[in-house]
Amino acid sequence: MITLFTFPEAFGLRNVSPFCLKVEMALSYLDLQHEIALESDPRKGPKDKLPFIIHDGVTYDDSELILKHLDEFTNGGLYGGLSAKEVGVGTAFCRLVDDHLYWIVVASRWLEDDWFPHVYRGFFSRMPPVIGTLVSRMARNQVKKTYHLHGLGRHSMEQQAWFARRDLEAINDVVSEERYIVGQRLTVYDFSVASLLSGMLDNKPATWMTELAEQYPALAAYAERVQSDVNVYCRR
Repeated sequence: MITLFTFPEAFGLRNVSPFCLKVEMALSYLDLQHEIALESDPRKGPKDKLPFIIHDGVTYDDSELILKHLDEFTNGGLYGGLSAKEVGVGTAFCRLVDDHLYWIVVASRWLEDDWFPHVYRGFFSRMPPVIGTLVSRMARNQVKKTYHLHGLGRHSMEQQAWFARRDLEAINDVVSEERYIVGQRLTVYDFSVASLLSGMLDNKPATWMTELAEQYPALAAYAERVQSDVNVYCRR
C-alpha cells in the first residue's frame, strides 16, 4: 500500500500543491493502489515539505524522487521507453515550471496584500487567532525571503509579469501544436506542467497570474486534457 501525504483543500482547490498533485497523477497513471492522507503542516515531512509517500513502510520524499521510486518499482512505468529528445524536452519544461514559474505563482498568492487573506483562511484559520496571525506572518516573511534569494523577488512587478508571460508563452507554443509537452503522447512530464497550470487557472479567487494565464486558452485546454486522461483533478 502507498500513502500519499498532501495538503488539505484551499483556494477552491482539492489539491493545492502542484508537487503533491503530480505525484497523485503518477499514481493514478500507473494504476497503483494508494490512499491520501491530509497534512496541513509540511514540517512533518522528512525534509520539512510535502509531498512524501510511505510505501510498504518506507518513506520517500520530494516529488521528483518519489517519481523516480515509482518508476523503479514499476520497471520503467514512467520513464521507460522515452527517447533522449523526449527526456531533454520534458526535463527542461519541468525545470521551467518547478523552479521558475512556480515561484511567481506562489508570490501572486502570498505576497499580494489583497490576496493574502485567502492564504490565511486556507492555511492558518484553524489555529487560535493570535497564534494564526503570528505564524502566518512568519510564514509570509519566509516566502518573501525565499523569493528574494531566488532572484525573482528582486524584480519589479512589471518585470515579474514579463518573466511569467515568457514562461506561459513557451508552454502555450508547444501545446497549441501538440497534444502534450513532448508530442502526441502523455508522459510523466505532463504531470508537472499540467498540475501547475490547473492550480493557477482554477484557484479562487483569481490572482493576477490566473488572469495572465487565461489569455492563452490552449493552456486551459491542455491542463484539462491531462487531468481527464488520468482522472485526477486539481479543483474540487
